[in-house]
Parts: sequence; structure tokens; C-alpha cells
Amino acid sequence: MTGRCTCGQVTYRMTAAPMITHACHCSWCQRETGTAFALNTLIETDRLEVTGVVDYVMTPSASGKGQEIARCPSCRVAVFSHYAGAGRVLAFVRVGTLDTPAACPPDVHIFTSTKQPWLVFPESAKVFAEYYKSAEVWSPEALDRRRAALAKVS
Repeated sequence: MTGRCTCGQVTYRMTAAPMITHACHCSWCQRETGTAFALNTLIETDRLEVTGVVDYVMTPSASGKGQEIARCPSCRVAVFSHYAGAGRVLAFVRVGTLDTPAACPPDVHIFTSTKQPWLVFPESAKVFAEYYKSAEVWSPEALDRRRAALAKVS
């Protein structure tokens, strides 16, 4: 899968399938994105080939640990981010920056206790009021990949 910022100065290619795609409905994501939820697909950073230079911007998060958002220095579009718990070993790629965003529908909806009331989920959606236990949602392969990536965090 490939993607880019709006102006095309920053492009990327994921060299593996994402591990999981989150639709986060927390009030922090709503404020940060200016919309009803953030849609991020997770992949190991070493499987994300980025062309172009990104500006890393630290922003606060509900956890208090913040997140580092990689933005295009020209158009300022957020392309991916890193959360404090995993550092830079996992990238949360903004699905809207993919060339084919329809290829990454949400696997799970999280923090729905603060979702917008007009948003209705499909019956088949995996929906959690807060977060969830990864072992109950992620595929065994994705869990193994995440475990291997997190082993690199110092």
C-alpha cells in the first residue's frame, strides 16, 4: 500500500499488511483531527518506507505521555504518528493519506463512550466503550509482529 500527504512532498509505502486498523472516537482524537474520529492503521515503522522529510510535532494525549505526529513540512498534513508506549517502533498511519483508503476499513472502534451520538455502527462492528485486550481482537500473526516490534523498545 502506498500513500502521501496532500502536496506529495512526503510519500510512503507499507512493505507489509497493517496489523490492525483503529477507529478512535475519543474526544482527544476528535479535537486533534477536527472530525468525529481518527482512523489509523498500525504497522512496524521499519515496514514503512518514507520518501521525503517529515516534521515531528509533539502533541498531548489523554494518557499524558503525548504522541509524536509526522507532518509534511509544506502542506502540514499528518501522515503518521508514534505513541509514547511504543516509541518509534510502531507507526499509526493516517488511513486518509493512503492512495486507496478503502483498503483499510476499521477492524475495531475504540473509546466509543465519547463518540458523536449521530454515528451509528454496522451490526458486525467490533465496538469498545474504552480500549480492549489485544489478545482478544488481534490476529495471532499481528500479536507476534507487535511483540517483536515492542521488544526493540529500550
